[in-house]
Amino acid sequence: MSTSTNVSTKASKIVAPSSREALRLMREKLGPDAIILSNRVTAAGVEIVAITEEAASQASVSAAPAALPVTAPLMGSTATSQSVESARPPAADSVLSEIHSMRGMIEEQLAGLVWNEKQRRDPVRSHLLRALLGAGFSGRLAKAMLDHLPTGQSYTTGMAWVKSELARTLPLLENEDALMEGGGVYALMGPTGVGKTTTTAKLAARCVMRFGPEKLALVTTDSYRIGAYEQLRIYGQILGVSVHAVKDAIDLRLVLEDLRDKHMVLIDTVGMSQRDRTVSDQIAMLCGAGRPVKRLLLLNASSHGDTLNEVVHAYRYGIHGAGGNDLAGCIFTKVDEATHPGTLLDTVIRHRLPIYYVSSGQKVPENLMIADRGLLVDSVFQAGSRSALFIPGEADLGEQATLLNKDAETAAIQATSQAATERLRTQCQQLIRVLTHDAQELNANAAALAAGNIGFNGTQTLWRNLTDDAVNSQAIAQTLLLQGCAEVSAGCDEYVLALRGKVHLSAEDSGDMYALHGSLLLSDRDGMPLAAPNQLLATAAPSTVKEGAHKPSMAEMRQLDWLQRQDFGKPMLHFLESMPTAVQIQDWQTGDIQWLARAQAAVGVIDVVSQMGSTLTKLADTLNFSAPQPVTYKGKAALQTMAEASVTLRSKVKNSVVSTDDPLSPLRCIVNRIVEQRSGKLLVQWYLLGHVGMQVTAQQIVQWYHWKVAGESYFKLLKQGIHQLGGCGQPGDVNMLKRLLVAGQASTTVWRLQHAQENWAEPARKLLTHLTGQQLRAERVVSGPVLFEGLCKLYVLLDALDTENSAAPPQAPDIVTAQG
Repeated sequence: MSTSTNVSTKASKIVAPSSREALRLMREKLGPDAIILSNRVTAAGVEIVAITEEAASQASVSAAPAALPVTAPLMGSTATSQSVESARPPAADSVLSEIHSMRGMIEEQLAGLVWNEKQRRDPVRSHLLRALLGAGFSGRLAKAMLDHLPTGQSYTTGMAWVKSELARTLPLLENEDALMEGGGVYALMGPTGVGKTTTTAKLAARCVMRFGPEKLALVTTDSYRIGAYEQLRIYGQILGVSVHAVKDAIDLRLVLEDLRDKHMVLIDTVGMSQRDRTVSDQIAMLCGAGRPVKRLLLLNASSHGDTLNEVVHAYRYGIHGAGGNDLAGCIFTKVDEATHPGTLLDTVIRHRLPIYYVSSGQKVPENLMIADRGLLVDSVFQAGSRSALFIPGEADLGEQATLLNKDAETAAIQATSQAATERLRTQCQQLIRVLTHDAQELNANAAALAAGNIGFNGTQTLWRNLTDDAVNSQAIAQTLLLQGCAEVSAGCDEYVLALRGKVHLSAEDSGDMYALHGSLLLSDRDGMPLAAPNQLLATAAPSTVKEGAHKPSMAEMRQLDWLQRQDFGKPMLHFLESMPTAVQIQDWQTGDIQWLARAQAAVGVIDVVSQMGSTLTKLADTLNFSAPQPVTYKGKAALQTMAEASVTLRSKVKNSVVSTDDPLSPLRCIVNRIVEQRSGKLLVQWYLLGHVGMQVTAQQIVQWYHWKVAGESYFKLLKQGIHQLGGCGQPGDVNMLKRLLVAGQASTTVWRLQHAQENWAEPARKLLTHLTGQQLRAERVVSGPVLFEGLCKLYVLLDALDTENSAAPPQAPDIVTAQG
């Protein structure tokens, strides 16, 4: 710890091991009203520079620093703290620069207010959270679970509720009899030293006791570890079971072929680190063994949670995301050595990995038991580790340990939380007062955004619901539907255009893969995205993330069906990513579903007029194209022509039966050709097939398809927006679907703002850019992610100013409190 004072500026500097200690020392030195000039992390610790309020008042106005009371907590942790600008920028950018310097502080204060408000309402929650963390559960899963905790619980009833929730969500092997009777080939996998050979022997003993040694065989692929085969062979001799050693995939295929008469085969695999690149090879060898191999992963109960997470992710699909069947389940080993076994339960709950057996010792076969929900959950909280050096305790967090089983002590905790809440609210209001002279400009830009017909107010309403525990995902989905109907009514003339897209997501902590199937409604007037009323989230294996479907996927059909069942007040035209099957076309024409898809040039069709069969390419050669029209295609000057014909499909679809009572009706075929204006070189030729009303001209359909292609960039923005709101989270994250829904609608607002050409749009984009701390470069388009981040920062400021102005006379602009 070191202290120094600059005599010329009368500013004091404190360097301490932690931000808490630095703030305490600064308060002792300069008093509670001191003003922080900067704070940053150095090699020696956390450095804070501050000045007394009296000295600050004597300083020149042109050098006045952005002020924050010493009692306010530092922004972020010691690893992410930021410095506050100590000098005011030029007058032209004063407003936006000061907002930028305060944005993080305001967010920190608001987050503190929300957390302390929860603590005040239900202090039992924090002690249950501490118990879950102490047992080894991750903070994310623990907080997600406690978000559902009913209010008014005592610690005893709350803990009983936690245990019942854990037992309910724990995936288990429900029936060992079905496992034994089904037989098959099972491979035990896992890192080195996890106990695969011993567990194989234990499981083999259970099998022998069930149906005798002649129905079982043991196989080992471990040719690296000295004595590995001998160890398993000795177990095999004791049990009377044959043991086979294999060296590679060919050996394994041959051995399993010879053992087809065995009811069950257990494979003891070679141990590999989860970071070993050959894990994928081992998985591929088992998946290509000629017989279905069910893989069981062994998890060491004494391992760290992050290590277990890496192990599951690596052994599930391989280090490179290699294909193959998924893990059948897992076996817990060395449970008797675990100090915080909650990490095991946390891992299998997040990865939805069924627990087959629990191993708690070296004895064969006594120390292998069927997993039991109640016993597993109870054992987690009865572990009672004698050492808790790596789990934060009350003293580590600077909190006073308090028992919650007495009403008087509970009331004292509530009073303390209330005082902390009020103190943080006061500090937040002080920060806002610093920005009071900027409020008019801030509100003027917000008013322009609200009046700009980009869905600003509706998105603000949804954004506020993100932190409201009383609003669930179903309520947000209903709000999205109502907003979508309003946007369609105001933004569409005759049709609403519907397209779908897939966004690939992954959880940062676990690496779990997800596929988000989103829907987007476009205006038939100008192609602007109006609403994203529905999102479907599904898990996806890395090997299938980039699969190329030759027909509309099941998720796309579910989205189409959901949209078709809603009443948006106008007929809907569905843009498909690929041609539907003949059966789907027949079903849709019965339901009068209008759709359009881009077809391949080789698709076989029959011209309704000439009754001649041909491909789309040959058909285009016989059509009369319209006069060329100048267009811009991918930034190039081009000429566009189009032609139309009425056709029926002649391609046959395997395993599909088309009803002869309701034959396929003709489809509209529109050929759109775009050539370079100067050279006449063909740039693109689209073949558009679909069931669209004849009142819509071919030129209008082509224009709509151009808008559809441009709108596809929305889904890239959606992916980046989801990451900015916290990502797709983990299983059990109750706010995950809320974030996805809000990100979908917020992305439509950002997309419309990015393409707005009105006079108000450029100042608004400049404001949002400055809120992110970036500079707006001349003649350079602001990226969507920057605008998305700036929009979220603006909502934070508007909510903060709204809170400040709510206690003042009603003279603030109406836009500050406008709600969608």
